[in-house]
Amino acid sequence: MPAELGTLLVAGTHSGCGKTTVTLGIMAALKARGLTVQPFKCGPDFIDPTLHRMVTGRVSPNLDMRMCGSDYVKNLFANRAASGPDSINIIEGVMGLFDGREGSGATLAASLGIPVLLVVDISSAAESVAAVVHGFETLDPSVNVTLVLLNRAGSSHHAEMVKKAVQEHCSTRVAGTLPRDVSISIASRHLGLEMGTENPLDREQIKKLAALIEKSVDLDLVISTASKAARPCASSVGVMQALMEQARGKQPVQIGVARDEAFCFYYEDNIDMLEAAGAETVEFSPLRDRRLPEGISGLYLGGGYPELHAGELSENRAMLEQTAAFSGRGLPVFAECGGFMYLTRSITDLENRTFRMAGVYPFRSFMQKRLRRLGYRSPVLTANTILGRKGERLYGHEFHYSDISTGPDGVATAFELDDHRTEGYRQNNTLAGYIHLHWGRTPQAALNFVEACRSHIK
Repeated sequence: MPAELGTLLVAGTHSGCGKTTVTLGIMAALKARGLTVQPFKCGPDFIDPTLHRMVTGRVSPNLDMRMCGSDYVKNLFANRAASGPDSINIIEGVMGLFDGREGSGATLAASLGIPVLLVVDISSAAESVAAVVHGFETLDPSVNVTLVLLNRAGSSHHAEMVKKAVQEHCSTRVAGTLPRDVSISIASRHLGLEMGTENPLDREQIKKLAALIEKSVDLDLVISTASKAARPCASSVGVMQALMEQARGKQPVQIGVARDEAFCFYYEDNIDMLEAAGAETVEFSPLRDRRLPEGISGLYLGGGYPELHAGELSENRAMLEQTAAFSGRGLPVFAECGGFMYLTRSITDLENRTFRMAGVYPFRSFMQKRLRRLGYRSPVLTANTILGRKGERLYGHEFHYSDISTGPDGVATAFELDDHRTEGYRQNNTLAGYIHLHWGRTPQAALNFVEACRSHIK
């Protein structure tokens, strides 16, 4: 076994082809062999990284060229990639391999020099799959589509027929075939698959998935292909090191971070940046805790599923009142998406039940049956805020099914988006909105937030 086993990106032809299940299966099978598997996720997704952690026991950072920039992604990968004996890095792609322009799996694979395993759903095709694979392997010569996994085969005869066609017409090697097996599928809902923290696959199902991959996939070929990846290489001084240098000698400050089933969407790098900038993050649960953590000088309310827990959140009046009072005293609060909904007057779910919330903002939030907004965002600050000064640009992603009942009448906004829409609502010293920001390109935002909180230390 080589000392360094390399890196592989697991991509798909399109969303829904089984890429996540295959990725989890490969991670589980490699871990069952005794390897250390370091997961990563291409793109802005919050859910898949929790599933990776469920299987591997390791945090899965987001590698998003479009949102975070090439330098940040290269440095992050170089710093987080496993390189010790019997370690391997597995990256899950996003949507189809070439979808998303500079945020695509193809761009990431080409930039980092990583070979690609392409997952193809063959359930409604046969020899024509060879044309699909040939198109993917030849579309962009800088993208090394080396392996293909034929997923959802109807029978062994079906699998062999497709495999033979791919071998005859393509240079990409077939790593294996998988049958249809609904018993190892992961349930989904409006924002995607269930979270890894909810254990949608129990220990026995993970073992079953690993055994299926071991039986059906040439893992030795997967490992040898991964070993051909370029060595991770940092392109500049790391963000975390720069933040720690700027925070050197300054008084630590405590920031409360909402973390439970209702608030579970965070870019872990943002938390790391806050801590590198001098914060001590203190987790608390708006669902179960009755008081905010003692001694905090700021609040970070991430996204998640407050609409699924609106009744419990509403019943915890003590926490709602403390949160509103904290904002009312002018202490810094940053909230995004689900956290923003928590700060409105109420949440109305799809059954038209309305639950009272913190009321920091005069809006009411309503769940919709259809997706309201989806896409990358690069807001420009139109005012000085706890994250930065007027004219500075931030980067993030927007994805939500809820909407607010009224426009921002009487509430100042802080963001102007590319389509000239205004967002990012300011109230007291609170900044909140639907956009999930990633501070990879703008680490100064993390430092600014920490400094704003530090100014309120008693």
